Amino acid sequence: MRKFERFVLDRPLVMGIVNATPDSFSDGGDFFDAPGAIAHGLRLLGEGADILDIGGESTRPGAAMVPPAEERRRVVPVIEALAKAGAVVSVDTRNASTMAAALDAGAAIVNDVTALGGDPDAMALVAARKAGVVLMHMQGEPQTMQANPVYGDAPREIAAYLAGRLAACRAAGIAVERLCVDPGLGFGKTVAHNAQILANVPVLRGLGAAVLIGASRKAFIGALSRGERPRERLPGSLAAGLAAVAGGADILRVHDVAATLQALKVHQAIENARAAT
Repeated sequence: MRKFERFVLDRPLVMGIVNATPDSFSDGGDFFDAPGAIAHGLRLLGEGADILDIGGESTRPGAAMVPPAEERRRVVPVIEALAKAGAVVSVDTRNASTMAAALDAGAAIVNDVTALGGDPDAMALVAARKAGVVLMHMQGEPQTMQANPVYGDAPREIAAYLAGRLAACRAAGIAVERLCVDPGLGFGKTVAHNAQILANVPVLRGLGAAVLIGASRKAFIGALSRGERPRERLPGSLAAGLAAVAGGADILRVHDVAATLQALKVHQAIENARAAT
């Protein structure tokens, strides 16, 4: 049976998003103060989230970098409180100093948009601390990544990049059971690229690590529909998530935990009935 961190991957996991930021694309400012972020995390945990992903720096298109000291100030109290409440906590950061502080505070997983390539100290830190890690693909930097993303074959080029990062992690001593890949929907991808990636999740699953998909509320959903604002993109988020799971995704990173779990349970019941006939 495939595993990731402490989880046996016998069902799709749900990672709930807690943005302790003033400027994230969907809920920036909603949970910027620590008490608000903690309360939101506890609410998602109560709804059934398997993992809580805490971020203190927005990486939406065009976002400016946040100094690591400010990022740590935002996330550490939230991580401490949620870990003490029994949550499996992931820290969404590309800075090794924030990773270290988050792991000290009780985080178990590092979720890095640079796939441990943005900070020269990140790889050794994660290996030494035996943390789980999500390796994400991003073409370019948040400030410019959506300017003109170009691929010959997006799913396979992304898979090749992630295969290289997995190899680097294994060479550093990180076991495959602690590794997860994320193709980075919306991070240097057009609407068409995102659709192609979701149609080719088995290519990512073939890499041998857990697969995470983060489609929740992203701009391509509105672009494929009627231009809805982020908070109005739940139906499209669920459709993308179910398509990803059908292709073999192991983890869905979402804003709407309860709705996602309901959709997954109905989807699984239908699949079970289909298998029994």
